[in-house]
Amino acid sequence: MARGSTRPTSRDVAQAAGVSQAAVSLVLGDKWHGRVSEATAQRVREAARDLGYRPNLAARNLRLGRTRTVLLVVPALTTEFFAGVYTGATRVAAEHGFGVVLYPSPEGIGPARDPFASAQAALDGVIASSMAADALSAIRGEALPLVMLDSDPAGSLGAATVNLDIADGVRQIADHLLSLGHRRFLHLAADVPSWTFDVRARELAARLAGVPGTSVRTARSPISSEGAVAAAETALSEPGPRPTAVVCDDDLLAAGTYKAARRLGLRVPDDLSVTGLDDLALATAIDPELTTVRLDAELFGERGMAALLAVLEGREPKGGDIPVRLVVRGSTAPPGAA
Repeated sequence: MARGSTRPTSRDVAQAAGVSQAAVSLVLGDKWHGRVSEATAQRVREAARDLGYRPNLAARNLRLGRTRTVLLVVPALTTEFFAGVYTGATRVAAEHGFGVVLYPSPEGIGPARDPFASAQAALDGVIASSMAADALSAIRGEALPLVMLDSDPAGSLGAATVNLDIADGVRQIADHLLSLGHRRFLHLAADVPSWTFDVRARELAARLAGVPGTSVRTARSPISSEGAVAAAETALSEPGPRPTAVVCDDDLLAAGTYKAARRLGLRVPDDLSVTGLDDLALATAIDPELTTVRLDAELFGERGMAALLAVLEGREPKGGDIPVRLVVRGSTAPPGAA
C-alpha cells in the first residue's frame, strides 16, 4: 500500500499480513495467545508497523467499556523501591495499551484524598501496596478490580495478591548471622501497621527460637534515618548484654543504625553486625557496604500489572511468591570480643 494522506485501516494490515481482520484484532488487542500462531502474530505486528497503522483506541475503549487506565497506590515515594514497582508496572501496561496513574498516599500511611471525581468511571482497576491500603477507602478501590501487593493472601481485599518471598529473605538473614556465631539479636522493626512487616517479625522470631541460646529484643522505629538513630541508640544502650547483630526491616533503618553505633563508639561489623532489607542504592553508598536482601522491585511491579490484566480478562493470575536473595557485604562478621 502506498503511503499517503489516507490512514491505513485494519483491513490494510490484514491484506498485507495475509490474514483475516479478526486475526488482526486479536493480535493488536493482545488476545491472540492460543488462538493464532506466534508466526502469524509476528506477521501482523510487522505489517502494522510497516504501514504505520495505529488502532483507534478511543473507539475500541468505548466499545469495550474501558478506559485502559490503572491506578497504582503506594506509600509516599521516600525510597526508590516503589519507583521500581511503578517502572515495572508501566512496562507491562504499555505492552498491552494501558496507562498507569501513580498515586502515593500523602503521608505514606492513612487515608488519602480522592484523586478522581469518580474512580469507577476513570479507572479499569487498582494495584495497591498493603502499606497504603487505607487509601483505598477514599478512592473507592474496593468497587474496582483490585490486585494487592505485599498482602496476606488469606485476608486480601483483592481479586489477586502478588508477594515477594519476604519470609524466605528473613530466614536467609537469620541463617547467615547464626552461621557467623551471633546469638544476641536486636530487631529494629518498622513502626508501620502492615502485613509485610508482620511477616518479618514473625519469621525472625520463629527462626531464632529454633536455635538454643539465642535471644532477640525488638525496638520499633519510624521509617526514617532520624527515627532509626534514636531507636537504635536507645535499644543498644539498655542494661544487660548488648546485642551483637541488628536485623533492620529495611535499608534506611540500617543506615540509621550505623549512625547510632558510631555515637556509641561501636564499629560495624567489629562490634556490631547490621543487616537491611531491600538492597537500595543506599546499601552500597554507606561504609561498610550493607548486607541486605535484594528485592526485585521492577519484577514486582510487572507481576502486579500482569495479575490485574489477568483479572480483567477473566484469567487466573500467575501464582507463587517472587524469589529474593541475600547479598552479603561488609556489614556482617563474627561477633567480636566486645
